[in-house]
Order: sequence, then structure tokens, then C-alpha cells
Amino acid sequence: MSVIYVLIPIAILLTIIGIYLFFWAVKTEQFDDLEKQGMSILFDDTNDKTANENSEQSDKVTANKQSEKSSHEP
Repeated sequence: MSVIYVLIPIAILLTIIGIYLFFWAVKTEQFDDLEKQGMSILFDDTNDKTANENSEQSDKVTANKQSEKSSHEP
């Protein structure tokens, strides 16, 4: 019977935390666009290819800059 004196406050505390997290999620607009994540899976391939090409180009530019710096040093 004395266990119930511990369990009831824990249940109330967890309920309050759950309600707080729900309102926090609504306030930070977590539920505004539920379709976006599902659709992004379908169109992610073109973004990955573009991102990979951009990163490869930036790597080449960085390598060229480093080689220019090292060739100018005495």
C-alpha cells in the first residue's frame, strides 16, 4: 500500500512532462508539414547527386589553392 504513495506522484510527474513536451512540439511547429519528410524520400536522389558534385568541386578548388600556396613559398 505504501508503494502507491510513490507511484502516484511519479505518474503525475510523467503526465505533466508529456503534456509539456506535446505543447513544446506544437509551439516549435513540429507538426506543421507532416507530408514533407515522406515526400523528401522520393526526391532525395537528385539532391544527393548535386551535393556530391558540389563537394567534389569544392575539394578540387581547395586542393588547387593549397598547391598554389605551396608553389609560392620559398
